[in-house]
Amino acid sequence: MLPLLVAATVLVSGQAAAVSTSALDLPQLGEPADNTLSPAQEKALGARVTAELYRENYTIEDPELIDYINAIGYQLAGASSTQPPPLTIFIVQDPRINAFALPGGYMGINAGTLLAADNESELAGVMGHELAHITQRHIARTVEDTEVGTIATWLAVIAAIIAGSANPDVVMGALAIGQGINYQRQVSYTRAHEQEADRIGIQTMAAAGYDPNGMASFFGKLQQQSRLYGNGIPEILLTHPLSTNRMAEATARAAELPKVQHQDSIEFALMRARARVLSSDRTSEALDYFASQLKSGRDSAENRYGLAYAQLLQSQVPAAMDTLAPLLERYPRQANIQLLNAELLAQNGRRDAALAAYERVLQMYPRYAPAVLDYAEALMNAGQPDAARQYLLSHDQAQGTQMATYKLLAQAARESGKLAESAYQMGTYLFLRGDSGAALAQLDAGLRLPDLSPQDRARLVAKRTEVRNALPDSYRVR
Repeated sequence: MLPLLVAATVLVSGQAAAVSTSALDLPQLGEPADNTLSPAQEKALGARVTAELYRENYTIEDPELIDYINAIGYQLAGASSTQPPPLTIFIVQDPRINAFALPGGYMGINAGTLLAADNESELAGVMGHELAHITQRHIARTVEDTEVGTIATWLAVIAAIIAGSANPDVVMGALAIGQGINYQRQVSYTRAHEQEADRIGIQTMAAAGYDPNGMASFFGKLQQQSRLYGNGIPEILLTHPLSTNRMAEATARAAELPKVQHQDSIEFALMRARARVLSSDRTSEALDYFASQLKSGRDSAENRYGLAYAQLLQSQVPAAMDTLAPLLERYPRQANIQLLNAELLAQNGRRDAALAAYERVLQMYPRYAPAVLDYAEALMNAGQPDAARQYLLSHDQAQGTQMATYKLLAQAARESGKLAESAYQMGTYLFLRGDSGAALAQLDAGLRLPDLSPQDRARLVAKRTEVRNALPDSYRVR
């Protein structure tokens, strides 16, 4: 983490959190200006903030959840009237409702947002709103061009907030800090930006095939929670304040658009269950939740899948197989259910049956990245690391969309005795996560290996140059 150069106080769930640091003048909020941050500078800033979230283990790095949430993001991006930069969407391991957009195409979605959404259109409404913040470059339009504005300054503000609050959902509030915190309190965007994000987000989600009423219905859910819990309002309202007018405007805008009858995929329900398990403080809590749901007669695919997954993580493999069995029969072509079955077979010691199960999923969905990763990991567990390596290298659709691919490639290469390739792949993995320092350390270690081939050396040097050139300290806001 960068040295903390500023002093900042923010409100987290209605309580002040202070961070003491050395004095430095902060940029003030000014009039919107498109030229405050260049796209390259925005990318550098967003990458560094995201790296802090990865480093502090705030994110859920689950290939199936990542694939699902990115599929919605890409669908929205494809329907956007303004082309966004390449998106990096990640899930924050927090059961509270929140979402935020960072400069340069980075978007964070709390697991709690997925749990709170009753349908995919509500989830798409939240993501469409954040996508509009990205395409309209609201961060750059909010920052005033000052003499002391450097990337390091802004990173220090954000680092201070994260370090002081341990809550990534106040990152956007940090970007709104001026010389006086009371100027906009903890609100990260101006009212005009929020209205613009609502308007554009609704249009985008409708164009992408989602019900435009989803945004307004999710607003209603947030308003109900704020009434129920008083000061303990949803975190998203700290940076995205809700008003009666805003809800009414969202409803009116949706009514002006053609009606869309969106049919939720079963994957929405399954990923809600998966998010609940992975965001719980203890897996046993999720297990008890889903067990009680089934006991009370709510025998849905979501509850049965969630219970089976929680049982797997609790090493209750035979029980999990019994729980999942009805879903296997009911949904023989559903990838997530079949992948869970394959993992259960592997954990039950039936490696050949597990490999066959993974292969059946890949026959149905050869480009499904989570299945590619699971199959490669199963090959490694079966003592075939080079087969796993060759398989991953031949299925490049998993590379670039799933950072875990490079970590798995590094492991497979290392176990196959290809140490230079392992250093290269791990360096790539760390670089994509925004940890340039650790990436350079891996690449340097690879370059120190004896008997490097000219090809391996050239590859490592090229990647090292790429990482060095992308170091954010080389950028300035002005």
